[in-house]
Amino acid sequence: MIDKVYIFRLNLDWNLLRIVSKIDRFDASWLSIEKREGQSLKQLKDIATIRSVGASTRIEGSKMSNEEVKALLDNLEITKVEERDAQEVVGYFEVLELISENYNEIEITESNIKNLHNLLLKHSDKDKWHKGDYKQHSNAVEATLPDGTKQIIFQTTNAGFETEDAMRNLINWYNSDTEIHPLVKTAVFSYEFVSIHPFQDGNGRLSRLLATLLLLKNGYKWIQYISFEHETESRKSEYYLKLRHCQAQRPNEDITEWVNFFFSALLNIQGQLMKKLEVKGTKAKLSPKEKSILTYIEGNPGSKSGETANKLHIPNPTVKRILTKLLNENLIEKYGIGAGTNYSIK
Repeated sequence: MIDKVYIFRLNLDWNLLRIVSKIDRFDASWLSIEKREGQSLKQLKDIATIRSVGASTRIEGSKMSNEEVKALLDNLEITKVEERDAQEVVGYFEVLELISENYNEIEITESNIKNLHNLLLKHSDKDKWHKGDYKQHSNAVEATLPDGTKQIIFQTTNAGFETEDAMRNLINWYNSDTEIHPLVKTAVFSYEFVSIHPFQDGNGRLSRLLATLLLLKNGYKWIQYISFEHETESRKSEYYLKLRHCQAQRPNEDITEWVNFFFSALLNIQGQLMKKLEVKGTKAKLSPKEKSILTYIEGNPGSKSGETANKLHIPNPTVKRILTKLLNENLIEKYGIGAGTNYSIK
């Protein structure tokens, strides 16, 4: 059944409704999970934050790994943020933290969106001339290829009155519509925001931050504990493909492909979160030696059994036996063969 949602066409078929229902069923049980897990959730949130910051900035061309992101954020008070990639990472982190702590108070208004954009780019001298203001020049959505060159994915709304009107209409629709399901509204808002591309730069990053904000405001609090951005990065080609297919029909396009992608990404990370919580439960049952080995591997990805034995002063045969157990319980992954065998957290 093709319905009109905002200015778009959307096929609200049974599959789409089934996914929405599945996401909402999980959400209904989240309160009890939140009470039960306690400290585990704080650890998951810390990990998710690093992955989200790293992934979202890499989608736009940053070269920083998650390990480099963590090192930068851990030493933020004593580090000068001079490199472009570092500036983007710190800006994203600070806006993500602001949203996480204040989402109930951040209303969806033009001034708030402009303020978030200003904060996102506040560390970048290069962006001083345009941060916090709608674009002055037309821009396009570009993908950064492995060799560093850029490829145009689609054209965006023209700068000036067209962008201003498009943003005003989108925000008015989002705040006034009371019939469309919040997940559908979030997917539509994200799509149209990227399509308008209202700012000169930072639109992709801000669109993902706004998606998190909208999900939190609509009660999907579990989104803080797993990285939506990492899921998008791992499906980057598909992400751009869906945008391009829908954009090719503009205006009044059918955005069913995009909404299906958005929902499948949510469903995937929901499953990943449940697996992580199951792993946390398994970890609680480990012996002190098993926990120490797991913790060592977590802090030293690519560790070998002999190295682990030496560092922890545990006999190598014991370490090997415990590593086998951790592998069987799906807590670690094994790489290489023979003398090159090493282990990392799953």
